[in-house]
Amino acid sequence: MSENIIGYIDHQGNIIDTQSAGENCTATPIEYDNSEASLEIIRHSTAHLMAQAIAELYPNAQFFVGPVVDEGFYYDFRVDEQIGENDLKTIEKKMKELIKKKYKIEKYEMSKAEALEKFANDDLKQKVMERIADDTLSIYKQGDFEDLCRGPHVPALRFLHHFKLTRVAGAYLGGDETAEMLTRIYGVAFADKESLKAHLSMLEEAKKRDHRKIGAQMELFMFNEEAGAGLPFWMPKGAKLRYKLESILHKAHLMRGYEPVRGPEILKADLWRTSGHYACYGENMYLTSIDEQEYGIKPMNCLGHIQVFKQTQKSYRDLPIRYYEYGVVHRHEKSGVLHGLLRVREFTQDDAHIFCTQEQIATEVLQVVEFVDAVMKLFGFEYTMEIATKPQKAIGEDEVWELATQGLKDALESNQLPYTIDEGGGAFYGPKIDIKITDAIGRKWQCGTIQVDFQLPQRFEVEYVAEDNIRKRPVMIHRAILGSFERFIGILTEHYAGEFPFFLAPTQVIFVPIGESHSEYAHMLKKMLLKEGIDAEVYDKNDSLNKRIRTAEKQRVPYVVIIGEEEVANKTVAIRDRRNKEQYNLTQDEFMVKLITQLQEGTI
Repeated sequence: MSENIIGYIDHQGNIIDTQSAGENCTATPIEYDNSEASLEIIRHSTAHLMAQAIAELYPNAQFFVGPVVDEGFYYDFRVDEQIGENDLKTIEKKMKELIKKKYKIEKYEMSKAEALEKFANDDLKQKVMERIADDTLSIYKQGDFEDLCRGPHVPALRFLHHFKLTRVAGAYLGGDETAEMLTRIYGVAFADKESLKAHLSMLEEAKKRDHRKIGAQMELFMFNEEAGAGLPFWMPKGAKLRYKLESILHKAHLMRGYEPVRGPEILKADLWRTSGHYACYGENMYLTSIDEQEYGIKPMNCLGHIQVFKQTQKSYRDLPIRYYEYGVVHRHEKSGVLHGLLRVREFTQDDAHIFCTQEQIATEVLQVVEFVDAVMKLFGFEYTMEIATKPQKAIGEDEVWELATQGLKDALESNQLPYTIDEGGGAFYGPKIDIKITDAIGRKWQCGTIQVDFQLPQRFEVEYVAEDNIRKRPVMIHRAILGSFERFIGILTEHYAGEFPFFLAPTQVIFVPIGESHSEYAHMLKKMLLKEGIDAEVYDKNDSLNKRIRTAEKQRVPYVVIIGEEEVANKTVAIRDRRNKEQYNLTQDEFMVKLITQLQEGTI
């Protein structure tokens, strides 16, 4: 076996380590590199190395779980001491000392009964074992440190040189807000120094682009703990930006044959029981009682669209029918996962549902993919697609799931569109295509989704009259392109670092008159722009000229226009073009043509 092989991908697609594979393994080897499979093994092993270092520095520490996550890894643990950001370097130093001891990582197994006895005095290990159904458990050992773990792990600590601990946080035990708060340390790890350095540079850039920081500077949105966590307030400039995004999509929907609808934000709980949301999604819903009947605030818009479809009899000639709604939904997110606009409790989906025949699935899915492509190109995002299959918690028969999943595969394959598979990642009522975008600094984000659903039309007895005059069930395609306006605007803010393109900028032009006598011309130009749908402001307060210019530029506005004696006399404008970092003069008419042309760039 090569010294650079740190694991295998078995015949079921699972990542296993060299110890789990055995001597005569015929599975696909995983080389020590920065591939996804390799990084999973490296990062999981680095989490254990970090835990070993913590155990040596804080002998009273007790450990819960240390999984690999998208951004690296973390470990949750209990410790008597207060650990802060300043302690991370000490833990890293200890990790490097342990690597020099050249410990091998050894795996052994025992029965669950033996493990319960072995860790009888460790309540966190007991809680870990409550989550494991297997009768045989594996333990990984390196030096004096050992922990319950399924793996996979590298064969020895010598593979774990390139890591960085990034932050300390609090985490409720098992994600339960009523449980105790544990300490959580996050980290990243790579197979080489260059990749680690590039990632850390990206993290530094991400801090500068943090949408919460930029949103506060530009006065786009706010949160108020007195009003409730995870509930965003849109300030005037943020509301303008959001309106522009909504308007772009509104026109694009109409051009593609969608019709706007709107449903109530609260429905009787019996509807959510029929749909399966109550059983499969109930813990994420807000429930209340009205006139002694239970109601649920909607976490999704699909049931409202079903009611609209059923209101009148439909024929096969009417299909496909495409409804869209900017639907406000509420989801019971835990406090620990709330994060600015990226994870909130109230948000607005750019939601749509397509009712079609089975034969129309491929065509409709491809049209949605075209829509996605147009939106992503407009904002400069690259994207990939992933088909997510039946999850453990699902409704409906396997045959129906296979039919729906194959429909998605056929649609993409017929147009040579690449995709990957996310086994078990589907919605509870159907498989889906997830759209994953890459932003300006290389981060990946989950946004849009396309879901094929045979279940809800069956459960709600949705029908259309077929060509042979027999009543049949339509297929329902659930579709969101942005995901939600809140999350997408958060992503856009970081993608552009607040430097929004002209057609989306909340304020597109700021006029700065040099003196009081120049204000009238500035206000006249502002009114001209407003009539064309261009947002403009005039900064003519009793401040110095330099201060007003600095204030305007801090707003990251595309154009700051200086108005003085010459501009008033000649009907011209002196432009400071922030995006192109240029200064130039145009006539009033040339300026208007330029702005109207740029406004039209926001068309899909």
